[in-house]
Amino acid sequence: MMGYQGGFQPKIFYHQISLEQRVPKDHLLRKIQGKIDFDFIYAEVKDTYGDNGNVSIPPPVILKMMLLLILYNVRSERELMETIPMRLDWLWFLGYDLDSEVADHSVLSKARARWGVEAFRNFFERIVWQCVEAGLVDGSKIFMDSSLVDADASNNSVIDTQSLRIHLRDNYKKLEARLEEVRESTDSSSRRYVKKNSRYMSTTDPDAAIVNRGKPKLSYQVHRAVDGRSEIITATETTAGDVNEAHLMVPLLESHHANTGVMVETVVGDSKYGTIENYLACHDLGVEAHLPDLGEFSVKRAEKRKIFTEDRFEYDPPSDTYRCPAGQLLKPRSLHTNRQSRDYAASRKVCATCHLREQCTKNKSGRTIKRHLRQEHLDKMREASRLAKAKRDIKTRQHLMERSFARGTRYGYDQARWRGLWRVQIQEYLISAIQNIQVLLKYGHKPKKSLSVVVNQAKGTLPRVIRSVSDRMKGLLINEINRIMPAGLIRIEYVQS
Repeated sequence: MMGYQGGFQPKIFYHQISLEQRVPKDHLLRKIQGKIDFDFIYAEVKDTYGDNGNVSIPPPVILKMMLLLILYNVRSERELMETIPMRLDWLWFLGYDLDSEVADHSVLSKARARWGVEAFRNFFERIVWQCVEAGLVDGSKIFMDSSLVDADASNNSVIDTQSLRIHLRDNYKKLEARLEEVRESTDSSSRRYVKKNSRYMSTTDPDAAIVNRGKPKLSYQVHRAVDGRSEIITATETTAGDVNEAHLMVPLLESHHANTGVMVETVVGDSKYGTIENYLACHDLGVEAHLPDLGEFSVKRAEKRKIFTEDRFEYDPPSDTYRCPAGQLLKPRSLHTNRQSRDYAASRKVCATCHLREQCTKNKSGRTIKRHLRQEHLDKMREASRLAKAKRDIKTRQHLMERSFARGTRYGYDQARWRGLWRVQIQEYLISAIQNIQVLLKYGHKPKKSLSVVVNQAKGTLPRVIRSVSDRMKGLLINEINRIMPAGLIRIEYVQS
């Protein structure tokens, strides 16, 4: 018998409705509620509230609202507030009831301005420490990379601050006043890195920088350090888009140590981190630098120009001189204190009459060799970066860091929600905290352990397809398996019997 739906007549009272029963036991928000302590925010922001006046929304509720905004990638705070009454799970998570009044969306922007970056940084660091306690962080090896974030501003808002044309506009004084107001409203304590190009500025987001990678865009840049065991983000920094990522390596190392309590033994990055300063910093800190050497590009450039590379010039420590391929001595000439290097060269007359000049240099004044004042330490770090284990880590870094940023796209990390560097910093701390929470919820009760599997051909533990190929091919196949495995999760070794 078919049933027919009559006209809807809402009840006046619902006596048996319970949000606690409506939210499933395995719901994500229920897991977060049981695992994460939000009440810490009371002590963090206590000094930002007065002793009289209107009673504010409890800070844990505001923090949870911001978490919902990022976790569900809601387009705007206005839409978030409109959606909360329609989501029973959100109401339960916030501690609300069906008839609870939801605040205006402006509450969130006012709370961000009131709390500042520090409160959200502390939230991120607390999550990292929970992951450490759960055994999800090894801490001895970290991987680094950066990624651009599109600013919430149009290229049409960019002006040339050195052009006289903008000063002729009638509304320039209003524009200048607004820019000064934006500068004063930012948290100056969090602006550790400012953009390099201060000539061109966006009137809507002065902190964003123009980055030309195919197409000029106003951008910020997020820098992350990720632990290899469970891919926990242990440190993160946000800068203008044109800041050199190599400058962030040491600050990320320091933040990692402060957040995890573990000293780094190995740092892995791409070629942009392979600078002289970073190699020497790692040497001074006792850290292995698995970084591709930027100096190799100059070698390739010399080979392309078909001239002798610097390794053809032999250095003699006792006499502090170089001997060129033609047998002539290059003596110390000029000292560059800012670059901590010294130039070595032969006399111009010797270079001018040398029969190998065409293969040595295109410079009219002759060939010059630059040597760092700490060249021995630099050579030692560069040699270690060319070892097989370093190359293996560099390959792993590519997949690991791509995963970290790819997982952040579902939370909108690549598009700034708000304007201003300090606000984008808050966004990155929330996104990184959420990514870590996801790992904590999945593996926190049973920490991942590094597993080493020894495969023995005699016992038949090798798959049939691997047993049927040569020993050399077995090694290649197993190396490829190790490369695509999640970092730190499993390691396969092949031993012959």
